[in-house]
Amino acid sequence: MIEWSEPQRMLRTAVRQFVEREIAPNLDQLEHGDTPPYETLRKFLKTFGIDAMAKQRFESDLAKERAKLAGEPPPEKEEKDPAVVEMMRGEEAAMRMIPSIELCRYCPGMVTALGVSMGLTAGTIMSRGTIAQKERWALDLLTLDKIGAWAITEPNSGSDAFGSMKATCRRTDDGGYLLNGNKTFITNGPYADTIVFICKLDEPGVEPKQRKVLSFVLDTGMEGLSQSKPFRKMGIHSSPTGELFLQDVKVGKDRLLGETEEISYRSGVKDTFSAERSGVAAMALGITERCLELSVKYAKERVQFGKPIGEFQLIQAKLAKMEVARINLENLVFRYIETVAKGRSMTLAEASAMKLYAAQTAVEVAMEAVQIHGGNGYMAEYQVEQLARDAKILQIYGGTDEIQITHIARDMLSRA
Repeated sequence: MIEWSEPQRMLRTAVRQFVEREIAPNLDQLEHGDTPPYETLRKFLKTFGIDAMAKQRFESDLAKERAKLAGEPPPEKEEKDPAVVEMMRGEEAAMRMIPSIELCRYCPGMVTALGVSMGLTAGTIMSRGTIAQKERWALDLLTLDKIGAWAITEPNSGSDAFGSMKATCRRTDDGGYLLNGNKTFITNGPYADTIVFICKLDEPGVEPKQRKVLSFVLDTGMEGLSQSKPFRKMGIHSSPTGELFLQDVKVGKDRLLGETEEISYRSGVKDTFSAERSGVAAMALGITERCLELSVKYAKERVQFGKPIGEFQLIQAKLAKMEVARINLENLVFRYIETVAKGRSMTLAEASAMKLYAAQTAVEVAMEAVQIHGGNGYMAEYQVEQLARDAKILQIYGGTDEIQITHIARDMLSRA
């Protein structure tokens, strides 16, 4: 894949028009007015039928799962032609990436809020939950009728998520559990209706680092559960971030994902991280495209020493490097789409390499855009200031640059 297809370009145009009509004029309110992004995101989903498609996909997946458990053939005829299957997978992957790219041209925080709710939270329930749990919680998250949060990070356990985890679940005599702990930097935390809470099982005699990691589904308003107000942050202001406090939150086994302690969260965490990191390339591409677009426009209009600054070689060099970065990021996105089309998942090392390059590139391009704009680039009236602040989070969440380097290097050394 070397370019977008005609249908994909049509979708890109339609999404861009929505963003420029519904989001760009309200950017100041989303960024600085404490306006949660969810109603705008719901309107976005409905405009493009994404919520309806999610519901259809959900019902189809559950019907197949029920048939499999009953030993029956799938209720729908499955496509057998490998070429058609590959094309369908690739098209679906592309149609997921394009909205992320376009939203990130103006409001990267929205992609974060949407991805955590519909991706991480709903995805965790869909991959680990029972059919009853999926019916109870997942569909509302996949359509954004409810907001989801995925709670793993703690005040003292940033990159060492499992090793330093203090949140616990303790068995009770009636077959349930008591949950305790404090989670921080939780995307959607202040407004979440549904929370996937990840904690360690209190197992006497077992070293804390070796204890099982279990996940539970919580609903807002449960006794003992508190959700903080949104944090003030450097960037992605349109993505509400907060803290969760649990004090003796009592839950039944029906809230334990999979309803068994044998499904430890450690086993599938690499798949979760790989999926999360792969999406960063789309976000970085959106930021980079917009920064380059704004910089080219400014370089043509800004006159110094009697001529547009775009005629100076130093400015041309910056613009050229930004274009090289844009092409590289676009190629990474195309590679990801083709990987999905082939039916292959990215390894953790591949996803880490993708995230490392994409995050660093987005920050470098955004900072160069600020430099090209000079003093104006430092002002909030010029969007490059916002995009530079927003880009920085890509090097931090989903695993810092340093963690990506570790995962890439360990993979190479293990194969040497």
